[in-house]
Amino acid sequence: MFDSRFSLESPTGALLNVHRAEAKGQDHGVLLVFHGLAEHAARYGRFAAEMAARGFHVYAHDHRGHGSTTAVDAPLRRFAKHSGPAKVLADCRAVLDAAHRSHHDLPVIVFGHSMGGHIALNFALRHGGSLAGVAVWNAAFAFGIKEKLGLAALKAERALKGSDVASDFFARATFGSWARTIEKRRTDADWLSHDEAAVAAYLADPLCGWTPTNSMAVDLMTMVRDASGEKAWSGLPPALPFHLVGGSEDPATRSGEEVASLAGGLRHAGSRDVTFLLQKGARHETLNEIEPMREPALRSFQTWAERVATGARSAHGHDIDA
Repeated sequence: MFDSRFSLESPTGALLNVHRAEAKGQDHGVLLVFHGLAEHAARYGRFAAEMAARGFHVYAHDHRGHGSTTAVDAPLRRFAKHSGPAKVLADCRAVLDAAHRSHHDLPVIVFGHSMGGHIALNFALRHGGSLAGVAVWNAAFAFGIKEKLGLAALKAERALKGSDVASDFFARATFGSWARTIEKRRTDADWLSHDEAAVAAYLADPLCGWTPTNSMAVDLMTMVRDASGEKAWSGLPPALPFHLVGGSEDPATRSGEEVASLAGGLRHAGSRDVTFLLQKGARHETLNEIEPMREPALRSFQTWAERVATGARSAHGHDIDA
């Protein structure tokens, strides 16, 4: 679980709700966690405790329009009235700066799940030089004809209904479509995980499972577009390490194929350190899966995070304890 939480004023005007777990024993680095759509940072408490036990200070904040973060222009289910993606990324930068103030000598790794993965890759495109590594789990970055048509449909929906109404089109094309892929499902959230308790907790949480506004849906699709394709990926620092995970039963990423495509695309664009794991049997929330699906992915990430943190400290001349 997290050790504490605090409020952080972002330059965007948002008051960010930030959870923190302190590294146990020798500290090796800082981990920033970016949560997914229609959930919140507190759901990552177990993961934070596991990483803290491995020497990482963990920070996880509620994005705009989510959880307990507040902003005048960002009620629940909306990033902002204008410039949503830019403000989301500026909030993430505020958390990074706060972490640097507390742990200025430690390397920083960013971890993003699903929507958080979209945010993490956009963040890396802007601030990759400040990071020791980037993890993108269960996030698809395809932006072809289907996605372009989807974005056009969202904009048409906005013209008809307004930007601050729940997007029926987005809900049908994503959550609704993914739910139908699970045969003999107990609930419409079974596409998240095989863990019945995790799914039940998600459904019982009033801060989870809602339909985003058209405004948020357009902003999310815009972030996918802006971080898709080799032209975008070629702007990443070539030596920046990546850790990518997909689930072989995740309908949100075409059974992990779109995460595999991202791995190949990053390598082709010049990234020299890309680790990819297709976790057999896992659905969308790999961190909330049953065993033996969760453990291999977690161990892979922990080993990778320790490697890149050690490499970053060595490259900057910091002493590294044996």
